[in-house]
Amino acid sequence: MRRLFPLVAAVILLDTSFYAAITPLLPEYADDLELSKTAAGVLSASYAAGTLIAALPSGWLAARIGFRSAMLVGLGLVGASSFAFAFAQSVVVLDAARFAEGVGGACAWTGGLGWLMATAPTERRGEMIGSALAAAIVGILLGPVIGGVATVIGPEPVFSAVGVVSIALGAWVFSNPGAPARRVPRAREVARAIVSAPVMGAFWLVVLPSVFSGTFDVLVPLRMDELGATGVAVGVAFFAAAGIEAGLSPMIGRLSDRRGRAAPIRAGLAASALAAIVLPLPATAFLVALVLVVAVLAMSLIWTPAMALLSDEAEGAGLDLGFAAALVSFAWAGGQVLGGSGFSGVADASSDALAYAVVAALFVLTLAAFSAPALRRALRRPAPEPAPAARPPSGS
Repeated sequence: MRRLFPLVAAVILLDTSFYAAITPLLPEYADDLELSKTAAGVLSASYAAGTLIAALPSGWLAARIGFRSAMLVGLGLVGASSFAFAFAQSVVVLDAARFAEGVGGACAWTGGLGWLMATAPTERRGEMIGSALAAAIVGILLGPVIGGVATVIGPEPVFSAVGVVSIALGAWVFSNPGAPARRVPRAREVARAIVSAPVMGAFWLVVLPSVFSGTFDVLVPLRMDELGATGVAVGVAFFAAAGIEAGLSPMIGRLSDRRGRAAPIRAGLAASALAAIVLPLPATAFLVALVLVVAVLAMSLIWTPAMALLSDEAEGAGLDLGFAAALVSFAWAGGQVLGGSGFSGVADASSDALAYAVVAALFVLTLAAFSAPALRRALRRPAPEPAPAARPPSGS
């Protein structure tokens, strides 16, 4: 575990830093390429779209070829897409590069997170997921800084460097022994587990904050730009918000391991609804940034325990941990696509306030759904006992 976690954390950090680097670049691309809010949202959400499409296949891939090999496939795609993004001159190429990076990110996340969950003690799963999420957030911290540097010196040297780092990380992954082979579940088994009520409930709790994140990842930079903020100032705002979230995520994970998943999720749903209502109101870039910090703090109360809950319920339903990790990626990506392209489209057609109001209503409705007895029992339940290891098929 001591050798594995730094490796997985480094791969996750690289992927999320490239993902988040678009934030301060988005106003510049919107101006240079004359993008509407909808087109800017598509560019931002292309990464998540790639992750969404590749998430479940990456679970099958990890079960088929192993966690380490899945990570190597992911790093290869991240490296190639970073070089393409560096030299892209059109929005079509930019979208395609972001999409390819999302596919690579799905493989890297599924391989890394599945490998980590297979190695960590079950009673520490929330803590491990929180720590991995903290590494992802550090990447999100660095991403706007990388994007801010790219606004000054250009994207070519910055994103080429990301490609070089991905090659170095691939060599590090290759030097580590892989986890033992696991049974590849049948499609019917996977489908039955995914549509079970506990898994779907936990899945939604990962989707919803991702919708909110995808929405403000587009609307906040554009709003701050309208209010006179520079690309560097936008990067600083997201850096501050993500830095606080990175510090809190492991602690929230430990709390959910010891006390159950319900309390932080419930508090996060209420706080996120309030933040969504307030976010379009400030008339200065500084106040927008301040409310952004509050919104990210609110979401951090949901994300870590919800991801741990989803992995708990997926494993309890008989899914391999590779597929459990893939479900986390799938839920996150689905929310990002819906928020980044769908809700930015709502803002484009009407107003930012309406888009945020719909998100706030979803938080309120989800909080009200906690009255459902089955969901209450699932959320109060601590992390499950480890399931028996699946046997490989005969003859393997």
